[in-house]
Amino acid sequence: MGVYLTSNAQYNAFDLRSPSIPERTSRPLHLRRDRLSIASIARIGVTSTASLPAEREASELPELNRSHSLRRQMEQRQLIKLYVSRVSMCASATTLEILTLRTKCIHFSLFLTAVMCIAQQPSVPPLETVVQPTRETYLKLASEVDDALHTDVLNVWFPRSVDHQYGGFHSHFTRDWKWAPSDGKFSVFQGRMTWIASQVVLRDPKRKNEFLPIVRQGVDFLQNVMWDKKYGGFFWGLDDTGNIDPKFTDGKGLYGIGFCIYGAAAAYQATGDPNALALAQKGFSWADEHGHDSVNGGYYEWLTREGKPFVPIVPDGQIVPGPVGPMNYKSMNTHIHLLEAFTQLYQVWPDPTLRDRLEEMLAIVRDKISVEPGVMNLFFTNAWQAIPDHDSYGHDVETAYLMLETDEVLHHKASLKTERMARMLVDHALAYGWDETNGGFFREGTTFGKPEDTIKEWWVEVEGLNALLMMHRRYGKETGIYFQRFLEQWQFIQKHTIDGQYHGLYNLTKADGTPLTQDKGVIWKAGYHDGRAFMNVSERLHKLAGDH
Repeated sequence: MGVYLTSNAQYNAFDLRSPSIPERTSRPLHLRRDRLSIASIARIGVTSTASLPAEREASELPELNRSHSLRRQMEQRQLIKLYVSRVSMCASATTLEILTLRTKCIHFSLFLTAVMCIAQQPSVPPLETVVQPTRETYLKLASEVDDALHTDVLNVWFPRSVDHQYGGFHSHFTRDWKWAPSDGKFSVFQGRMTWIASQVVLRDPKRKNEFLPIVRQGVDFLQNVMWDKKYGGFFWGLDDTGNIDPKFTDGKGLYGIGFCIYGAAAAYQATGDPNALALAQKGFSWADEHGHDSVNGGYYEWLTREGKPFVPIVPDGQIVPGPVGPMNYKSMNTHIHLLEAFTQLYQVWPDPTLRDRLEEMLAIVRDKISVEPGVMNLFFTNAWQAIPDHDSYGHDVETAYLMLETDEVLHHKASLKTERMARMLVDHALAYGWDETNGGFFREGTTFGKPEDTIKEWWVEVEGLNALLMMHRRYGKETGIYFQRFLEQWQFIQKHTIDGQYHGLYNLTKADGTPLTQDKGVIWKAGYHDGRAFMNVSERLHKLAGDH
């Protein structure tokens, strides 16, 4: 649930109280009188006149005419006494008839009371139907997002990032998109750039020929440099010349291996190159053989060069920090991206073992990592015991998309269980991580508390944009909140995240949009999050327009 808006009112679904509805008014006095008079009618049949004084007997019988003479009244009393004496001879039958009459009268009384009460109530107008955006609105937004995709993602990264000297892609760029000193060749960055170039080939026929050589450049580097020819598996990172760099170590992280699989599988989908598919298959087989936890499920995240899980020797109560999380622990971050990578590979290689792992990963991400009321634990023991930490709003909204994508690839339609958790993740992020003043999602907070880190990070904002429109397409007829927040999110990105002077997206801004960093490219910031989000949003907007 979330904060839902109609065209003229706002309702908070986290507050279980209904919208303000006038309380029932007191029952009108004339209805109370009517109810008493109906009850008095019922009493007529059960009151014995034989024991009453003559004056009271007359008052209880409305058919007697008080204007008659006293003699006439006395004659009538005699007749009544005679009638009563005869009735007493068949008392049991009469009593049954009297009780039946009284019951009918009571039922009739209740019916009249209910009808009159309803008639007297003030009418409560039904909630108005959520006003849907027009076709023109969707198309206008699609045009804006398309422009941002090309101007602020594709045209600034490509072909500028292609490294013709060492291969692969250069990652470090200044604000005005000049090459900055190299950060080396990082597995995550190389896989992501190969993936986004492949998506351009798949989705934009006009630019296919432009990007095909870029895709091949990415695959060649993954295959001939990032892959360890001695022990197998993808290195975490190397220097520009392809040698082991102390800052990356010679270890192998499942997070990076996943993105190399991701890029190679997408490249095969885009080019049909069997070498790309073989590389993705080889990457999965190596990771599954060396990293899969057959006892608890999921994957050990940091392996030695030879492929053995790394177990640091430290005093009790201490940990060794790793590049994604503590060493010899499992993380949300690695597992959601393994889910993503395996889903990409499964679309081109529906292998039974891969399917088993994908089903396993979906269940882990949805049922162990994600918990009510719509948050994700970040770190776990190898037996999947959660370790307390903060809530990452960006990962929440991104995972909502990734879970639904995987379930739809596996089963052609997302299950109700997946739909429910995905929506809770987005709704919780809106309830606790949304900036009501400036729009956009903050970075981190606690499950039920205020945001603790109010910085706006580029990938959080664009993943939020993607997730909000996805929720609108699914639930837009129920509530207008997702589309309203989508518009506010897009406005923040246009005004603050995108650099209007030199183009591209700032890495970090303050809550109000003031840039905190200048460099447009670093090893953790490729053209992947924003490229994918803008592609998905554009396609979804066109589909929404087509639904009109």
